[in-house]
Amino acid sequence: MNIAIVGSSGYMAGYLIKRFSDDENINIIKLDRTSGADFFIDLAEADQFDYNILDGIDMVLFMAAVVDQDKCAAEFAFCWKIMVSGTEFFIRESLRRNCKVLFFSSDAVYDDIPGYIYTESSKTNAITAYGKMKKYIEDKFISEDKFKTMRLSYVVSAEDKFVRYCLECIKSNKTAEVFHPFYRCCVSVSDVTDAVLWFSENWDYFAPSVLNLVGSELVSRVRIADELNRFLELKLKYEIVYPGDAFYKNRFKVTQVRSL
Repeated sequence: MNIAIVGSSGYMAGYLIKRFSDDENINIIKLDRTSGADFFIDLAEADQFDYNILDGIDMVLFMAAVVDQDKCAAEFAFCWKIMVSGTEFFIRESLRRNCKVLFFSSDAVYDDIPGYIYTESSKTNAITAYGKMKKYIEDKFISEDKFKTMRLSYVVSAEDKFVRYCLECIKSNKTAEVFHPFYRCCVSVSDVTDAVLWFSENWDYFAPSVLNLVGSELVSRVRIADELNRFLELKLKYEIVYPGDAFYKNRFKVTQVRSL
């Protein structure tokens, strides 16, 4: 099986590449803007890419995104060009070549209703700029048989942004600032890689077009910090910080999601 990963330099992609490398029946093609990619692509100029490269590709993992949600809001037009215009162009060309496309989306496509638990059958009503861009792509291709979406909550690993920040604070003997409240149904990166591997082998056995790939409970950043201390013998010093409205403008305090 030939699998192309768009956004291959991302930390989650790194886990996937390592996992797939153990399978001699899977050939990975890396597409990114970095020197480590097999082929260069700039989604801001998606029409300049040689899509003949996708001939013979069985599945495309579309992981490329502007992950900074504040940047998506502050530089909306620029990010839209990458997250929507370029992404739509690439996915359309992939589908034209009969590639299956697994799109990495987000729980940000949902609304911000206090106490509500979102499932795959819940209406999407994105409020933030980042969520609107993910929702646009979902809505554009949701009826395509060869297009499926994984809506991820916060993906936790030793390489995620918050955990790396905490580990750096330990290394430099600084007190970490842990924003609260900030709750997500966190999912481990190993569960993400397991799900992608399952899709690569069982695409036709999953009839729905959307999967909420989330953990079973709400987890706060404070909880993550405490879990780190449980494993690292209380080496992390932290203080709880209650951020202002500016922080929550482009992200919600709580997003509770489960899967059907």
